[in-house]
Amino acid sequence: MIEGPSGIATISRHDRPRFEPSRKRLVWDSGAVAQIFSSEDPDSLRGPQFQAAWCDELAKWKHAEACFDMLQFGLRLGDKPRQIITTTPRPVPLLKRLLADPAVLVTRMRSDENSANLAPGFLSTIRSRYGGSVLGRQELDGELIEDRADALWSRDMLEAALVAAAADLRRIVVAVDPPASSRKTSDACGIVAVGLDGAGRAVVLADATVQAAKPQDWAGTAVRLFHRLEADCIIAETNQGGEMVTAVIRTVDPAVPVKAVRAKRSKWLRAEPIAALYPQRKVLHAGRFPALEDEMCDFGPNGLSNGRSPDRVDALVWAIGELMPDWSTEPRIRDFL
Repeated sequence: MIEGPSGIATISRHDRPRFEPSRKRLVWDSGAVAQIFSSEDPDSLRGPQFQAAWCDELAKWKHAEACFDMLQFGLRLGDKPRQIITTTPRPVPLLKRLLADPAVLVTRMRSDENSANLAPGFLSTIRSRYGGSVLGRQELDGELIEDRADALWSRDMLEAALVAAAADLRRIVVAVDPPASSRKTSDACGIVAVGLDGAGRAVVLADATVQAAKPQDWAGTAVRLFHRLEADCIIAETNQGGEMVTAVIRTVDPAVPVKAVRAKRSKWLRAEPIAALYPQRKVLHAGRFPALEDEMCDFGPNGLSNGRSPDRVDALVWAIGELMPDWSTEPRIRDFL
């Protein structure tokens, strides 16, 4: 904040401040003074008063709530006291509370927007190493990513399931969870491909889920994924459309084998035994699937926190349940149609 290539003392022009480390302050010839405080000592903010404050890396503060609260009582000088908070987003209670406050103006910036000030090749190297990971989405894209306490999956669980690639797959299936309609407000069509490797583990290969798609469009997406992965069959849930679901797929490619499945238990009960396979390393992910992972880590007993249908999770559960039927809570999937 003070020294370094982008610190206040470095970038100031004309009236450059003097840095007095022993007194923890910056002093300008104009008489302006900037004081330095640490989140490890909230009581040091008890007494001083300010016109403005800069709170850096708030999500890493040791005593975030106490320090921030004491600062608010000190912002009482001038016509309109202001404060700016700059931080990498982490799901700490204080930051979530501020983001939910309509009086707080929020600006999000990705690291790509600062590329002119970074070493050549830095972003491409970092993105190739961390792109799509929780750490990369947080540090590079400014996303606030959090686990839901009652969710079936956690971020740590999914990180542990990540593998570079899938090999020696004995079977591959593409599961489809079709929406009730193609309106913009309707649910997405979950489309997830999973393989079974030589060790009997399920390997998630692709998430091709589409939003607000007409039946011909989602069926085409599923069939193209089927051919690209040289899958064995398409698993299609028929609760929403009955025989129409398989009929639509057949209009795209009549030769594609389709298995129809009908859910008789809730999404939570069907997903619970599948989630239990992850800590046992019986399910792997051959790559990053951010949207699918977000849905998995937000899927609790009452569904997703936004109230929408967990279509990606449902397709994932159907696919793994087909490949590992001993772990499915549904009756055995019906024969080919």
